[in-house]
Amino acid sequence: MSNAISGGVFFQQVIQGRDITVMLPPKVPPALSGLPAPSPAFTGRQAHVEELLRELVPREERQQATAVAPQPSRMAVAGLAGVGKTELVVQVAVRALREPGWFPGGVLFVDLFGYDPERRLSPERALDGFLRALGIPGEHIPNGLHDRQRLYRSVLAAFVEQGQRILVVIDNASSADQAASLLPTDGMTAALITSRHTLDIDARLHDLNVLDTDASIALLHQALLQSRGPTETRVQDAPEAATAIADLCAGLPLALRIAAALLADTPTRPLASLAQALQAEHSRLDRLRREDRAVRAAFDLSYEHLSNASVRLFRLFPINAGSDLSTESTAALADLDVFTAEELLQDLNRAHLIETSGSVWGRWRMHDLIRLYADGHSRAGEHRAERAAGIERLYAHYLAITQDADTYLGPQRLAQPSACFAGRTAALEWLEWEMSNLVEAATSALEAGQPLAGIGLAMALDSYLERCRAFPEAVAVHEASLACAVRLDSLEGRAKSLNNLGIAYNEVGRNEEAMAAFTHAARLCAKLGNHSERGKILNGLGTVLRETGHPAKAVQVHQEALSLQQQLGDVAEQAAVLNNLSLDHQDLNAHFQALENAREAAGLFGQLGDGKQEGTALCTMALALDELGRPHDAVQKCDCAINAFRVSDDAHQEGTALLTKAQILAFSLGRFEDAVSCWTQAVTVFERTNERILQVKAFTLLGLALASLNRQTHAISMLKEAVRLATTLGLAEELNEAQTSLDMIRAS
Repeated sequence: MSNAISGGVFFQQVIQGRDITVMLPPKVPPALSGLPAPSPAFTGRQAHVEELLRELVPREERQQATAVAPQPSRMAVAGLAGVGKTELVVQVAVRALREPGWFPGGVLFVDLFGYDPERRLSPERALDGFLRALGIPGEHIPNGLHDRQRLYRSVLAAFVEQGQRILVVIDNASSADQAASLLPTDGMTAALITSRHTLDIDARLHDLNVLDTDASIALLHQALLQSRGPTETRVQDAPEAATAIADLCAGLPLALRIAAALLADTPTRPLASLAQALQAEHSRLDRLRREDRAVRAAFDLSYEHLSNASVRLFRLFPINAGSDLSTESTAALADLDVFTAEELLQDLNRAHLIETSGSVWGRWRMHDLIRLYADGHSRAGEHRAERAAGIERLYAHYLAITQDADTYLGPQRLAQPSACFAGRTAALEWLEWEMSNLVEAATSALEAGQPLAGIGLAMALDSYLERCRAFPEAVAVHEASLACAVRLDSLEGRAKSLNNLGIAYNEVGRNEEAMAAFTHAARLCAKLGNHSERGKILNGLGTVLRETGHPAKAVQVHQEALSLQQQLGDVAEQAAVLNNLSLDHQDLNAHFQALENAREAAGLFGQLGDGKQEGTALCTMALALDELGRPHDAVQKCDCAINAFRVSDDAHQEGTALLTKAQILAFSLGRFEDAVSCWTQAVTVFERTNERILQVKAFTLLGLALASLNRQTHAISMLKEAVRLATTLGLAEELNEAQTSLDMIRAS
């Protein structure tokens, strides 16, 4: 390598040159020697490899293929610690070097150790290494950063001019400043950069996420094969344990490779042993360690790189037990204004310590192993007061907003909607987005030291959980609420929690437990002298008695409840009990009495302006009218009920009313075409509400109705769908009914 300087001015040893020409020696030393060897255990990244390779195609080839001048080939791969950024770019570099004519000059590779303060390379030192690899003698390398940068870029350009295009790989850069001086500027030399941060370096940004379960298992298997050879079959022999390890490593390649290394150490160790060792959250990170490789150590380097404000938010973030966290909730958690919270969240996102969640802006989530790491710091002694304050703020925030949202879910006659939301739709959207967080907060309240907030959250969530038919979640929430009430020694809290728990138990088919909960709650209310609440509880108890085959006892209990509510003058509760009395009497074949009860209930709800509950009573009336031989009147009541449910936006009740109407049309009036229309609508409604059991029922009845119309092909299709759904959900009774109907129609 030599430099020819012309048109300059010479001052003894100092040369000021106007024109500098870099002339390469006849034989260019190879620059490939510094590239790390690619791992044979590499999977789940094919789409990423192909995308990066497309960007590395020489500029003239890309221009011929697209007829558009491409941008310089400069890609920045970013992702959290241990996600496999280096392995990806090494695999891509090796593939690119094999392509004829792409990089005849070879590859320059440097690990900047950007997150390791003891080994971090400065741009000056990195450039010194690059220049030496490019054949520049040490005595010709200038001292200053800018001089080295100019020489480096000139040499790269000269390689391009002589048909020796080079690929530059800059690994582990912690900042744009650390990487910028190493980037080519000739427009032809390609560069791949990796960082835990999203860097602003005028490069095509490429985010690398964790592996899915299948790819994680494949990586575990490949790594074991690499270590132990073809006789290694533990992954195939224990697929459930392999899946458990993949899930516990949360798809992080570093964790999976460490797990594979631990298994490779002892070929007789079963996968179930390691899965069990990783099960405990408090020790998982410590167990994902082998010699000089450790997940915790990798995370430490990212943690130490954060600013004070960001590291405080990082510690607070996992306090939220749900799957993700909104910007507004983050602000409340950290006692910040929303704009400051958003800035810090974006800082953590750029560092790939959190990531955006879902398609709507303003929600954030944390990788499972990062969450364990952050939570460990949060629980450390010096941060306990900070954590406790954050917990209290977050619970106060969730409770206040949930109570505000709940004001939109009660009967319109009682509605005094909070100004917190623009309207009912906005309140329901917020509840939908936050449901998992609210359920987790409510069920974790006792452990978090927030029993009072836990009870409040359970009560405020009850209407929404009922609306969503989320009764398993309701059981968990109200069991937790009961535990909180017991801790606080609150008889009133215990009574309310038991009442809500009785309703939820009954909805999930745990009838005996429902009866015990209602009975206990009724005794507590009697002790408290709270007759209004006791009347509501007796109404629930009577419902369970009817549904468990004791309608006569149900009538007695409901009559007692009605008497209490009449004494108290609570018209709404009287109407609710009357509707249940109608159902009791129908089970006793007292249909005239049932009709009178239902008619009175509908009238009372109508006076109160409660359209939804009036619709419920109208459906009950329809059942009684049908039994009394008045199916036309019954259908009319169903239509009124369906309209009421649509107005009140209650899809579940709309679906059940459609089922009732369809059965009356088909089996009482023989109007199968109209019944088919109703059952088809019901299928759509139950799909929207995710009520699969009712959907199976609707599919089965729809298939039978279609068969009655001699539309056999369509009927078989509907019944097959019923069988498929019932099989998937493990619904034995519904499956038997659907399969029997299908077999019967096929045989006809």
